[in-house]
Amino acid sequence: MSKVKIGVIGCGSIAKHRHLPEYANNKNVEIVAVCDIVEERAQETADKYNATAYTSYEELLANEDVEAVSVCTPNYLHAPVSIAALKAGKHVLCEKPMATSKEEAEEMIAAAKASNKKLMIAHNQRFVPSHQKARQLVASGELGKIYSFRTAFGHGGPEGWSVDGANSWFFKKEQAFIGAMGDLGVHKTDLLRYILGEEFVEVGAFVETSAKENADVDDTAVCVLKTESGIIGTLAASWSYVSKEDNATIIYAENAIVRLEDDPVNSVIVQYKNGEVVKYELGGIQTNESGGQTSSQVVDQFITSIVNDVEPPVSGEEGMKSLQVVLAALASNETKQITRI
Repeated sequence: MSKVKIGVIGCGSIAKHRHLPEYANNKNVEIVAVCDIVEERAQETADKYNATAYTSYEELLANEDVEAVSVCTPNYLHAPVSIAALKAGKHVLCEKPMATSKEEAEEMIAAAKASNKKLMIAHNQRFVPSHQKARQLVASGELGKIYSFRTAFGHGGPEGWSVDGANSWFFKKEQAFIGAMGDLGVHKTDLLRYILGEEFVEVGAFVETSAKENADVDDTAVCVLKTESGIIGTLAASWSYVSKEDNATIIYAENAIVRLEDDPVNSVIVQYKNGEVVKYELGGIQTNESGGQTSSQVVDQFITSIVNDVEPPVSGEEGMKSLQVVLAALASNETKQITRI
């Protein structure tokens, strides 16, 4: 079987630490092209993976050999680059948040349909073993009625992670569109939709810039969310957690409390109402700190969907629903009212 020929657009940290190594480890993939507006960065990456370097994504997309691309650009370019790639007949794996508006997201979905190509959004938290276990526990009915939840995703900020450090696009509103809420919060809106198996219908939020002096985007956000069946909970997304990263989710249900990624050893702890406690060691979550990055599975799932011609597990529609919760949080913060989705 011939390998899927891949181009990676944007050679920053997410491409360097996740997309490129994961493509390189996938036996069904050949990395043929990479693109970055910083020529030196593009060339260095191309040399490492024996690919062709581009500084213009339009030129990369004109390369007939490229069958699929990862879009790893700053947020404001996710939609335009993805749409151009789909129109050029390439499958697209796009980083999150997929777009900066519902309209852009809809255009991406329409472009994928029109070209009959795959569009997948890189929401990796669904593939974390503890999160998959939690979804099973909820779906099985074992927990009984779900009452509430709290989830957080926070660390010290992108300056420690982004290739450009404190000068990163992450802090610039015209390129990032949204700060911690888009960088981290959208991971959790997607995760909660996945675990609970329900959509959110109402959002209230405070979205602030309190920790970063060089930022014109939010760095600390706290939201209250309500699902269609009335499950309520909080979501915190922050670049102001200065020591240890927090990536925990807790679900409060009729028969048990489930703690996810809340304990360094046991990634799932189920504390039953009757006093029984069940602990699962399921392997960790990907963090930006752990040097030996485990696979996020996003790339493998994307390639499988192309090779087997099946719908990707995180489709454009799924990405849009997770984005809409974030957009509703922004609207709530602006209007100081609860926003309906």
